[in-house]
Amino acid sequence: MVPIILKKEQPCYVLSTLLIPLLNVAGYLWGHDIADPETIDRTWMITTGASTGPFGIFDTVGLRTALNITTEQQGSSPDFKPFLDKIQKIIDANKVGIETGQGFYQYPNPEFENPDFLKA
Repeated sequence: MVPIILKKEQPCYVLSTLLIPLLNVAGYLWGHDIADPETIDRTWMITTGASTGPFGIFDTVGLRTALNITTEQQGSSPDFKPFLDKIQKIIDANKVGIETGQGFYQYPNPEFENPDFLKA
């Protein structure tokens, strides 16, 4: 663990303050067919050295949670309707992430954990 010293109270603290915009932009890109989840995750992982990308994070927190957060924050924005519609279809198919063994990836061995994933 790395301690983060806060100089004042921050709602949702530092990680959530940085993470939610990343997830929103990833959802926007996928929702508007600009890029697929694998390309978005691969690009993020290569660029930042992170062990997972935004869609792997969606699977970890659960797609229902991701839908609820996005709806709460962006629900009235027409920019996010395509993402909300697409993610709802996945949820309706009972693919809600790690909990069910499938979301954007299949678990327990998601594609993004394969070293070759970053080479594609």
